[in-house]
This record gives sequence, C-alpha cells and structure tokens, in this order.
Amino acid sequence: MKTLQTDDSPFEILDGDARCGLVLLADHATNRVPAAYDRLGLPETAFARHIAYDIGIEGLTRALAERLGVPAVMSRFSRLLIDPNRGEDDPTLIMRISDGAIVPGNHPITEAEWQHRLETYHRPYHGAVSQTIGRVAAASGLAPLVISLHSFTPSWKGMPRPWHITVLWDSDHRAVDPLLSELAAIPGVQTASNEPYDGALRGDTMFRHCMKTGIPHALIEVRQDEIGDPAGIARWAERLAPILARLNADEALHTYQIFPSRTGPY
Repeated sequence: MKTLQTDDSPFEILDGDARCGLVLLADHATNRVPAAYDRLGLPETAFARHIAYDIGIEGLTRALAERLGVPAVMSRFSRLLIDPNRGEDDPTLIMRISDGAIVPGNHPITEAEWQHRLETYHRPYHGAVSQTIGRVAAASGLAPLVISLHSFTPSWKGMPRPWHITVLWDSDHRAVDPLLSELAAIPGVQTASNEPYDGALRGDTMFRHCMKTGIPHALIEVRQDEIGDPAGIARWAERLAPILARLNADEALHTYQIFPSRTGPY
C-alpha cells in the first residue's frame, strides 16, 4: 500500500481506494517526539508505555488498511507532546502528569510553545483527517464510514479489565449497534459498550469530524495485551477486517444524520 508522508510529517496517510467509502483513523499510533524536545525530560522507558501511545494500534491500522484496501490516517507524534484526541480547549491536551509520570517538558510550558504544538502537530493532523474524509466522501458520493482505532491497558490501578475489545460512542448508534453485535459473536471474546471510557468527549476526534457533521462512526478499543505482538495484530486484523467490510457494505451507514451529543449543544 502506498504511504504518503515525509520524515517530519505530523501525520501519515495510507492511500487506499477512496471509492470504498471507509476511513480508518489512529490518533495515538506512535510514540515519536522530535529530538529537540529531548524526550520531554522522561526516561526512554516511558515511551514504551501506554502514556506515550496506543500499543499495537499502528500495526493493526496498517494491517486493516491493507486487507480492506482503504485509506487510513495515523498521527506521527506522541500523545505526550500533544494529544490529537482532545479538543483545543481541553485541559488534558498537553499532560503535565500521565498515570503517575511527571512530564518535565510539559510543565511549565509557555503560551508560545502551547500554540507551536497546536500549529505544528495537532492542527495538521486534523487537517489530514478532514482532507481524507472529504476525499472519500467525494469519491464515493456518500457519507463515509469512519472507524477510529485505539488500545487500552489490561488493568488500571490494580483492577483487571476483562474486555478483549470494546466500542466507544456518544449518541450516534448506527455503526455501533451492528459492530457490537458482530464482536459479541466472536467465540471467547468479551466486549462492552463505552468501557473502559465513555465515548462522549467534547472536542475529540469523533466529536469534531463525525458527530458535528453527521457521519456514521465508531471508536474501537482493543486491549493492549491482545495486540502487543505481530501474532496478536494479525489475529485481530483477520477478525476485524470482514466485520468492517460488512458494516461498510450497509447502505444505512453511508448517510448523513446529526445526533445530539451527550456533551451538550454543538
């Protein structure tokens, strides 16, 4: 699959067939931080943790895009630098502390640096997402189906998380209902709705690009130990690819309809 990028680009676009009508997104695909930031003052080991990126999601996104032949947009910067899955006014946009790890390079931070990260990383990534969704809409002549891919830790503060895969959403249930039904039918797989997080997050990627525009969508979360190695990534790509293909073949998931957000008025 052709890859559109430069080494210093804040995003990577996997260039699939826009006529298919499906777009994949990976907000937290990599743990990259430019050398000038000196790892934000953190040890190298911090960038192997979930605080820096969504473990396994880059590989899963590449595998699904390849199998389905569809476009994908992935970030190419760590969420520790700035989180693309947060609105510009979200106080957690640039984290000072993440799961107990103090981030020296983020505190204190000047207003000029805050704006620099927005303009250099956050906004270009969202520009690429908008451009890709628009290109798919134009090529297919329909509303695209957008699937965002994330991963979550097997436990949190000592509490195990039993789900293998979950779906996050706000109030647009069109893609969520059939997706949950399909996932629940996989033998031995435990799934859930809006676990371990609530999918209604004002200003996040799904809110910005799908809820406000009426585009059908869903956010998939895979437990990180399920996709922590190539074998796990291949297993879940094999499971998810036919499911997403069936969803994408549903005409009802290619129409525009704006649903009210649980976060409040648009």
